[in-house]
Amino acid sequence: MIETRKHWMAVLAKAAPEALAERMAALDLPSDVTVLRAPEIGAVMVRGRMGGVGAVFNLGETTVTRCSVRLADGTVGHGYVSGRDRDHARNAALCDALLQGPRAAEVRTAVIEPLEQAQAQRRAALAAKANGTRVEFFTMARGEP
Repeated sequence: MIETRKHWMAVLAKAAPEALAERMAALDLPSDVTVLRAPEIGAVMVRGRMGGVGAVFNLGETTVTRCSVRLADGTVGHGYVSGRDRDHARNAALCDALLQGPRAAEVRTAVIEPLEQAQAQRRAALAAKANGTRVEFFTMARGEP
């Protein structure tokens, strides 16, 4: 369950806000949602490693928005997204809560899978564009026997 939740949280955070809102609008959303933490905008320190293995260093700060909601059955959902989009964070939190309950399969099919496909297509298009600029170098032997 943890790996699954980690996966869908990443999909929700990376989703285009408009695409997530469109997918969520197609669902029959519960009306009795309690907002535990209204969408808040803040900053987090981004840390990195050279080559993924070097010493950790502080890269800089980035803006994030977070939100927490509770459904009528007590399920709590959290949303953390990059940027300042409060609706994106609220939708991500609501989707996270729904994915933990009996509607998980429906939400996975209607929201997560289409968003995953869109993200995969964006990555493939970006990779194809980058691949189009690839230069291959070769060395020609001089006339030595």
